[in-house]
Amino acid sequence: MTTPPPPPKHIDPGPAGTRGTVREVFGAFLGLGLTSFGGPVAHLGYFHDAFVVRRRWLGERDYTDLVALCQFLPGPASSQVGMALGLRRAGYAGMAAAWVAFTLPSAVLMAAFALGAQALAPDPGAGWLLGLKAAAVAVVAYALWGMAAKLATGVRRASVALAAMVLVLLLPSSLSQVAAIAAGAAAGLLLLRDPPGADPTGRADREGGHEEEAGTDAESDGPTPGAAPVRHRTALGFLAAFAALLAALPALAALFPSTALMLADGFYRAGALVFGGGHVVLPLLESEVVGSGAVGRESFLAGYGAAQAVPGPLFTFAAYLGALIPVAGSPLLGAAVALLAVFAPSALLVAGALPFWDRLRADPRARAAVAGAGAAVVGILAAALYDPVFTEGVTSAATMAVAAAAFVALAVWRTPAWAVVIAAGALGFLLL
Repeated sequence: MTTPPPPPKHIDPGPAGTRGTVREVFGAFLGLGLTSFGGPVAHLGYFHDAFVVRRRWLGERDYTDLVALCQFLPGPASSQVGMALGLRRAGYAGMAAAWVAFTLPSAVLMAAFALGAQALAPDPGAGWLLGLKAAAVAVVAYALWGMAAKLATGVRRASVALAAMVLVLLLPSSLSQVAAIAAGAAAGLLLLRDPPGADPTGRADREGGHEEEAGTDAESDGPTPGAAPVRHRTALGFLAAFAALLAALPALAALFPSTALMLADGFYRAGALVFGGGHVVLPLLESEVVGSGAVGRESFLAGYGAAQAVPGPLFTFAAYLGALIPVAGSPLLGAAVALLAVFAPSALLVAGALPFWDRLRADPRARAAVAGAGAAVVGILAAALYDPVFTEGVTSAATMAVAAAAFVALAVWRTPAWAVVIAAGALGFLLL
């Protein structure tokens, strides 16, 4: 009897879809949490290299479908993809391990920055702080440019974005932002249906226009996203919990006023309504914490600028804000409450939507509503670019020069955002 030949070297002994351990998931995502600079799009590239190419936890098509699902849902897409990967690999504990490992490094840095910024720069006119605020103008403008090119193309989507911007500028409040998103989704249902014969899955667009024949993807050797370890009944429970918290937290915060409930309510609502990428959380959180007077605009923009210079998800900006709003006298407890609240909707939606994704992505009404909501958030971000980002970040000719240089560095020189932010802070320290 002959010994079978060993598998090819490029094939991992554990095929895609194999169950792993929580420790394995935590270790893989901790390395990414310490090194993943560059924002959500870059994070998805790091995930592809780590889990499709090198570890082979899943195949190319399965990964593409997971990315599509997380772009379809509200919330930070890269963090949601990480949660979904952990869930597939090691169940609910793996999902938690992936989130903690990927999020913790930047969350710790942002909370530390909040405490250090209070100690080092109580003066809102400090030069390095002005540099960070000017960098925030460039970062948001660049994000808006990229989002508009994808989400607000054509007359109808651009019109939805414009209407949302006007609404939020004229009636600035968290309620107007929610109304703009809801109106955008309604407009999408009416105006943005796919034409007859369009690809119902959207795979051609997601894969650069190269349509693949079903069954020809050699890398699709793992279970589909719908085969994630979540039963349909359990998934419905997660979706019900998402909706229940969205409705119950405002009532609880009104009945039992406390800093903890105020943070949980505001940050949960922000995390639940973010369509289109992490930068869209800026106007939602600004409305919650600056509008209420809990955090000053200068501190808000300085923290947002600093969030571009750390690895991991942009949503860890919540840890910075929470540290500035102590719970029971503890900045760290405030950071923890804000961080858990802003990510909780993402976890509930990922676990709740995975088993239903195949049906959901084929529904033209769902895709049209999401397209309308995506166009609306472009308008919301445009309104935020004006106020508070531009009005607070550009206060002199010098800060305008820093902001313009930072934008050119991002858009033309392709400099990483973290390097641009650090350079703007240093330039502000020296010149402003």
